[in-house]
Amino acid sequence: MHCSQDLVNFLSCGMILAGLGHLIHHKEVQASYGRHLLFKDPVWIVSAKVAWFLQEMPALLVPLLLTFSSHSSSSLGRSLLMGTFCLHYFQRTFVYSLLTRGRPFPVHMMLAGGLSCSLNGFLQGYYLLHCAQFGEEWTSNIHFITGLLFFYSGMAINIHSDYILRNLRKPGEVVYRIPKGGLFEYVSGANYLGEIVEWFGYALSTWSLPTLSFALFSLCFIGPRAYYHHRFYQERFKDYPVLRKALIPFIC
Repeated sequence: MHCSQDLVNFLSCGMILAGLGHLIHHKEVQASYGRHLLFKDPVWIVSAKVAWFLQEMPALLVPLLLTFSSHSSSSLGRSLLMGTFCLHYFQRTFVYSLLTRGRPFPVHMMLAGGLSCSLNGFLQGYYLLHCAQFGEEWTSNIHFITGLLFFYSGMAINIHSDYILRNLRKPGEVVYRIPKGGLFEYVSGANYLGEIVEWFGYALSTWSLPTLSFALFSLCFIGPRAYYHHRFYQERFKDYPVLRKALIPFIC
């Protein structure tokens, strides 16, 4: 299939603009799901397990379908990067979603998340399969190796932080406790920090606009979330560690 660079650029720029739009209007969005959810009006809700599974699945399924339907040859670098992207969403779809103990999700937020995952899954898969030029020497480039190290380090932080959060409460409990251990000793949003590191590492390893656009999109979406979680903990717990930051250790 011929690469449509205009399509790639359009979707990439659209993702950056969507992230910036969320950053501007983040106050309204924070109260739409999770611990900050405010039931001002009647809303349809679905369990967190179902919501996360259905929301994350397209980001795994779409690239796989593109791969199976593609007849283009695949280099080692392209295969490693596609596998890396799919590994993240396999974990989010089949591990995180089934283990989560989060609060119910509004259906409209699940659908919006599913649409975002679908578009991003298409963008990343299409770019890697039909536009990216990865020669055999690509896997020895310093930015490829460094980027993957950042990605897998961020993924480890993300998974470990989710484990800590999940075990703060017993099944069926709705209480909140101060997370401790790992990077939670330094930031309130350790799980978000891990995911941001993942996607900026992925952008570094591919050295491309589509992956950078998604890294910026992720930062704009979950960065403010870390800030609101931090404020939530400070307001709820008088003994919350005063030196702990919201997202970046020792800085903010």
